Amino acid sequence: MPGSERVVAVVGPTASGKSSLAVRIAQRLGSAEVVNADSMQLYRGMDIGTAKPTAAERAIVPHHLFDVLDVTETASVAEFQQLARDAIADCHARDVTPVLVGGSALYVRAVLDRLEFPGTDPAVRARWAGELERRGKSAMHAELARRDPAAAAQIHPSNDRRIVRALEVIELTGEPFTATMPGYDSIYPHLTILGLDVPRDVLDVRLAERVEQMWADGFVDEVRALLPQGLEDGLTASRALGYQQILAHLHGQMTEDEAREATITGTRKFARRQDRLFRKDPRIHWLPYAADDLVDQALDAMGRARLGG
Repeated sequence: MPGSERVVAVVGPTASGKSSLAVRIAQRLGSAEVVNADSMQLYRGMDIGTAKPTAAERAIVPHHLFDVLDVTETASVAEFQQLARDAIADCHARDVTPVLVGGSALYVRAVLDRLEFPGTDPAVRARWAGELERRGKSAMHAELARRDPAAAAQIHPSNDRRIVRALEVIELTGEPFTATMPGYDSIYPHLTILGLDVPRDVLDVRLAERVEQMWADGFVDEVRALLPQGLEDGLTASRALGYQQILAHLHGQMTEDEAREATITGTRKFARRQDRLFRKDPRIHWLPYAADDLVDQALDAMGRARLGG
């Protein structure tokens, strides 16, 4: 099958090895390029804390949609959808296979599936944002649970932006927020989604080791260097895991050790939620993360998908 007809996606929780596998698949295919689907890796300067592919990895095969936003800009899934689909279309026009890689089920599905985003009303959103400011995240998450239990189950209680957005959509459309999510039906007919399966106890260790390595690589200094660039003014960037905790440390609200431990705990919870959401997608071919023949298994799954097996 020519690259102009194929899309490959590599998904899974944080620290499962997605970026490395995507590069290895692209190398084996020969004519393939990586397309980022991680919302935080869109930001310039957020390198260590988002575990971006290394410069060496990005030199092996072309990578798209890294370092495209300033930290003061807000990442919009609707805008990202267009950027990623444009990148995929560009790959196809050049007979290149795009390999989409990311850990956010929403961002991945926004690219691959028939997901349309309801409009917005600044006045309605401002009113719900004011309610959140007045009542707090927990109360507003409870309000969302009352109006749309399925949406509340998918949105973390600390994710105030998505809580406000969900309440806004419910009010504007008169329908549950989850009604805007499509079935598992891709706009790309020749799609293979590969998931990396990591046992939970192993993943917990890998996540802790990753955070420790981030600290050793200068994560705190990275956050400090982003302050003059407006990190704290960025509604999305400033709330990224690790960055939020280090900002609290720099403001004297917790010790550095507390910030590091809070990052490990938060990342573990986030990874479990990532895995839970991806497990709902029946299209994903799950592969053992540590298999010696991982790339061969990935290519075999791609071949079976092509044949409809």
